[in-house]
Amino acid sequence: MSHHHHHHVDSTTGKIKTAFFLNFAFTIIEIIGGLLTNSMAILSDALHDLGDSLSLGLAWFLQKFSKKGTSESFSFGYRRFSLLAALINSIVLIVGSIFIFIEAVPRLFDPPEPHAGGMLAVAILGIVINGAAVFRLRGGDSMNQKVLTWHLLEDVLGWIAVLIASVIMMFFDVPILDPVASIGITLFILYNVVKNLVQTMKLFLEAVPSDVDLKRIIEKINDLPGVLSSHHTHLWSLDGENHAFSTHVVVAGNAGKQEICTIKEGVKNTLESIQLEHVTIEVEYEDDPCGLET
Repeated sequence: MSHHHHHHVDSTTGKIKTAFFLNFAFTIIEIIGGLLTNSMAILSDALHDLGDSLSLGLAWFLQKFSKKGTSESFSFGYRRFSLLAALINSIVLIVGSIFIFIEAVPRLFDPPEPHAGGMLAVAILGIVINGAAVFRLRGGDSMNQKVLTWHLLEDVLGWIAVLIASVIMMFFDVPILDPVASIGITLFILYNVVKNLVQTMKLFLEAVPSDVDLKRIIEKINDLPGVLSSHHTHLWSLDGENHAFSTHVVVAGNAGKQEICTIKEGVKNTLESIQLEHVTIEVEYEDDPCGLET
């Protein structure tokens, strides 16, 4: 079992590593291509790919880093570092998007002529390379891998937009399509970045994960046989995928060891649908008041 898990982690790390090198190499190519073809749409997609390269690079690093386990300084381990990576990535993309807007908006009023043939060539390359990265990451079990796959699929859609714009400009003199495509891609990037940034900040502030109904969990715990009440129930996330849970349950003063073990098992069964990294269940007798109560 241990060998299988190690193999799975190494396989995931290898897939992310390959996707990172594909994406980063192409980001350099498209920045050069965007400058040579005078295309803001390509530079906008280059920004998106730079963000993806950062995401992939940090995911690759953290995938290896997370295997370190716990330490004296980080008793929960290093999973939470991925939130820091997400925050850095979001800031880079927001700053880059502002730069693209500053460059693209004036071009709406006086659009320069981009090299449509060059745009077409880079767009085809973009679809192929991003498609290869998606193919490499497909079928991943981890949430990290699935999120990265969807992120790269968004890139493919961006390059399809550039492809369509370049084909139209090869036959019609409409250079304004380039800044329009650039602004459209940048708005799409910003929408997703802000959405992810809000989620990241909620995790930093230890909000209850959005896909979990804590009120319903508390009701289920209180309905368990032998549980008189519960309090100090907390659920927070370490990295958006793995969560931690703690609660105090109150039992009758004459509850025996077997009954308490059954209650604990019942609480754990209530939580089985949640990906929990850490669970703390403190049992209190009704005639022994909680020291944390005020």
